[in-house]
Amino acid sequence: MAIFALLSQVKPYQSVDKDKKQEVELMFDKISGKYDLLNKVLSLGIDRKWRKKALALLQPHKPGFLLDVATGTGDMVFMADQVLHPASITGIDLSAGMLEIARKRLSSFEGKTTAKLEFLKGDAENLPFATGTFDAATVTFGVRNFGDLHQGLSEMRRVLRPGSPIVVLEFTKPRIFPIRQLFDIYFRHILPLIGSWTSGDGRAYKYLYESVQAFPDYDAFNQELIKAGFERPSFTPLSLGICAIYIAYKP
Repeated sequence: MAIFALLSQVKPYQSVDKDKKQEVELMFDKISGKYDLLNKVLSLGIDRKWRKKALALLQPHKPGFLLDVATGTGDMVFMADQVLHPASITGIDLSAGMLEIARKRLSSFEGKTTAKLEFLKGDAENLPFATGTFDAATVTFGVRNFGDLHQGLSEMRRVLRPGSPIVVLEFTKPRIFPIRQLFDIYFRHILPLIGSWTSGDGRAYKYLYESVQAFPDYDAFNQELIKAGFERPSFTPLSLGICAIYIAYKP
């Protein structure tokens, strides 16, 4: 409970009149225009490899109806269409700014997608779908931003069909010397400077570091999945522990 409480208190702007969800929505609306460019520059493109590895875990399940929570500008949705070829993919996000970009990207994919792709504005903690709607769910670099981690994971479990997987891709705290020290310097000091120069909002990238530090990663996140009603959780560290893929199943 202590870890969960700490994560919910880490907010982008630390204002007294807005809760975490409101601040996260504001933050992504502010940086949405530069988000994709910054992601490519700051990750050196390696985030695409991480996403492909995450989606590879879903290939044996052949999901027909896929949900992508905290979809942002739709990277996971478009890649899932190419990798999994489901019948339908629904992306949901709090930020209208991010979704506007996702929908513009979608218009350029007309006639090139195999699935029905849809982007909706909504809250991960109160998903607007019936119980048992989806065959699989993904969330990429988004669970740190849930205002209530337990509620968000529980909602994702609710809308899955029995036996269906959830796959989470999220930053972690490296534990190997000197990767841990280099990661700390880069995320704590260099990344906010680049983010400030490019997007004009350095605070958003300081929040990235702070939320990663507060996030219950590895075995601790597996326990959060179990508390939310999932079973058989496991994780795979990537890139020397910079991030990890988690997978678990609805009973």
